[in-house]
Amino acid sequence: MSRAFLPRRIATLLALVACTVLPAAHAAQDAWPSKPITLVSPYAPGGTTDVLARLLATRLHEKLGQTVIVENKPGAGGNIGTAYVAKSNPDGYTFLLAASGPIVIAGTLYTKLNYKPESDFTAVSPLARTSFVVAVNAKSGLTSINDIIAKGKTGDLSFGSAGSGTPQHIIGEMFNVAAGTKIQHIPYKGSGPLLNDLVGGQVPLAFENPLPIMQQVKAGNLKVLAVTGAQRSAALPDVPTLAEQGIKGVDAQPWYGLLGPANLPADITKRMNAEVQAILASPDVKAQLASLGVEPMKMTPQEYQKFIGAEIGRWGAAVKASGARVD
Repeated sequence: MSRAFLPRRIATLLALVACTVLPAAHAAQDAWPSKPITLVSPYAPGGTTDVLARLLATRLHEKLGQTVIVENKPGAGGNIGTAYVAKSNPDGYTFLLAASGPIVIAGTLYTKLNYKPESDFTAVSPLARTSFVVAVNAKSGLTSINDIIAKGKTGDLSFGSAGSGTPQHIIGEMFNVAAGTKIQHIPYKGSGPLLNDLVGGQVPLAFENPLPIMQQVKAGNLKVLAVTGAQRSAALPDVPTLAEQGIKGVDAQPWYGLLGPANLPADITKRMNAEVQAILASPDVKAQLASLGVEPMKMTPQEYQKFIGAEIGRWGAAVKASGARVD
């Protein structure tokens, strides 16, 4: 064998090796997911965000063939868990069960925020939205929206929220602006602690997600006086909207969705969107969502990204109008 032949033979062998390695690498990429996925819920267990996260985790496990672990990281109105995902590796193994508060409210409300809602995430898929309710302790003496307005104008009334910067907080501030009231805000560390004090009478009023309170409404401990959306809720068809009762400008429907860190690979984003949308379209999931008082949302990742941008502008304007700020 001549020496001139050896380099050519080596080059041929190297080319064959390259042809074998490249498909193998591509196959490894196509094998996602190859290990458990973490779904971060930025609030304490028990609220709507947590319930949706666990419902989604179970269904994604069936779809993807990998365990999906729900990890609760509560604190700072959902900002701690949200920031955690923003700083995570965009490899398709960490996602955020996003609530609208940390994504479309926090950027305007907080003077300092250690993530950028408009650029630190990849929009994957929306999940659901809901109209919140105006709920009062049954023994508070507040039997109508007019009662709330009358007492709210004296300055001798407070409302609780799941934390500063949450939709519960900003909807309360929206109400103050629209009704000309000065109801004082009391932040809690999640809907669970708020519900305890609302039922116990330590706080008389809340602008809350319907899920945590409906059992207490049925038990007669709480009353629902209005819903915050533009239309009545299918879950509460007999409860009028605020607009029907003369309060304009509080058309608020907080939402939940799935986000990944910025620069999540496009193929993973597309796959997750397709799986989530298929889950939301299944009849049994639709029934479960209806029982929670939320309605599914259908969008592509691109549509969801545009939706988030519009929501940042809309809720940001509401925050500015209310004058609310958190240092």
